[in-house]
Amino acid sequence: MAAGINVPITPGLKPITTHKQLSVVPHYFHVNLPDKLVDEIEDCKTNEQARQASVKWCIQQSQELIEAGVPVLHYYSMGKARSIKEIAEEVFGS
Repeated sequence: MAAGINVPITPGLKPITTHKQLSVVPHYFHVNLPDKLVDEIEDCKTNEQARQASVKWCIQQSQELIEAGVPVLHYYSMGKARSIKEIAEEVFGS
């Protein structure tokens, strides 16, 4: 790699919207989900509760990244814009 070349890295966040995504997301995105998040979602009785827990998690992660000086965040909606809208309203204002 040539000296002086900076490659920007944009953090991507994907809120979990169903229990099934606990196995689907790691497979397709090639990521490991945090154990604490998995435990919280597994404790949810409905997919709506799981979605809400994940939205809360994404809000917290977004705020931490912004506080750390990350200039850009990318959200994977995968056709589930409602969760992203809730996160963006909380993090960036309505």
